[in-house]
Amino acid sequence: MKKYIEKLSGKKALIMAILAMAAPAIIEMGLNTILGVADMIMIGQLIGSGAIASVGFSNQIMYFLIFTFSAFNTGAVAMISRAYGEKNLDKMKRIAEQNVVLNLIIGTCVMALAFTFRADIFKIYDIEPIIFSDALIYFNYILIGFVPMFLSFAFASILRGSGDTKTPMWITGFANFLNIIGNYVLITGWSIFPEMGIGGAALSTSLSRIVALCIYIYVLYVKNTDIKLKAEWFIDKHILGPLFRISLPGGIEQFFMQLSFLVVGIFIAKLDTNSEALFRILIQIESLSFMPAVGVSIATATLVGKSLGEKDIQKASEVGATSSLLGILWGVVVGLIFVVVPLPLLYAFTTDQSVIALGVPVMIYMAFNQPGLNYMIVMGGALRGAGDTFKLMIYTMVRLWGLFVPLSYLFIITLNQGVVGLWQAEIISIIATALIIFKRFHSRKWALISLN
Repeated sequence: MKKYIEKLSGKKALIMAILAMAAPAIIEMGLNTILGVADMIMIGQLIGSGAIASVGFSNQIMYFLIFTFSAFNTGAVAMISRAYGEKNLDKMKRIAEQNVVLNLIIGTCVMALAFTFRADIFKIYDIEPIIFSDALIYFNYILIGFVPMFLSFAFASILRGSGDTKTPMWITGFANFLNIIGNYVLITGWSIFPEMGIGGAALSTSLSRIVALCIYIYVLYVKNTDIKLKAEWFIDKHILGPLFRISLPGGIEQFFMQLSFLVVGIFIAKLDTNSEALFRILIQIESLSFMPAVGVSIATATLVGKSLGEKDIQKASEVGATSSLLGILWGVVVGLIFVVVPLPLLYAFTTDQSVIALGVPVMIYMAFNQPGLNYMIVMGGALRGAGDTFKLMIYTMVRLWGLFVPLSYLFIITLNQGVVGLWQAEIISIIATALIIFKRFHSRKWALISLN
């Protein structure tokens, strides 16, 4: 990997450097998403369509907590990658150790609060009692793996920030393999194992996260590597201060983003059961579609941060511009797939003809959304890698609460457009925000941000 990073000269070499680092991250993100899809398919096939809705509500709460609080790793990637560019190995390790401490504290607090108020959380939804009960069962088992999950996020961000995207990929792949096996065993009660139904799917997920954590601990604390860490649980305000300052806007951004999804989920819950099931299915399909952009975003953040550490603003700018083009091109490809072959994608999740009939026209709107969505994801990585998290937070909040949520209510509820109204609102909000981000990046003001 390092030989690609060190040879950033010329457009072809730059593209190769981005893709070499992005490919493992893309595979890792894809594996995570495929796992989510596999969970939904297995739950739908082995339990029933009602269980899909229950898992969907539970996952929405879980993702709200995960994305909000795991965003504190944003600062770690920016600071570690910049120290990487400065070739300051000792500083990299100190930042990494503080990030582990921060995630341990956050993960423990989030798990405790989520467990205490779990029943109250699900009452925000107007859902049937059986779906409420199943969602709560699923969530209870998911909470077992919360702290291991947060620590794994911290370790993965440390490795990515130092240019290693392969190790998280392999760990994720192995953990996901165990998860899928565990799903079948614990959902159906294979052999000597109990038949746990929806709870089995969640327990399998938590156990796989514990296994992943054990592997990360071995890689970063036991194995002899350049970034081998020490188990020191002290607070270093000189590191933790900038780390928190850079990461906090990312946490706030994700909080309001996930809150907007919860609100929109409430809008969708007011529709019929078929619309609710379709919404969950389409979210899974779309999450698969932008995983390559997420992978490129991760690589872009590291390479932009490294370039700024090397005091090479031009290289950082070229990384961002090239990555954004890759994001747009991928969005066009995925959009065409959604238009040409929507039926096989929908049939992978359900055979209910009424749900499929509702889904085909919505996927046309999803297709038009892809280029702008993928561009915005990649450019978000470029700005985060530079530490420009505050501006990105402002742009995201304006997009979501100034455009996306109000327009979703207008189209879904007021104009009675149903599920398609969600993507109508998203297209408008993403185009507007993508233009603003384009202007911000080309101003190069992000290159002047201090991370100390």
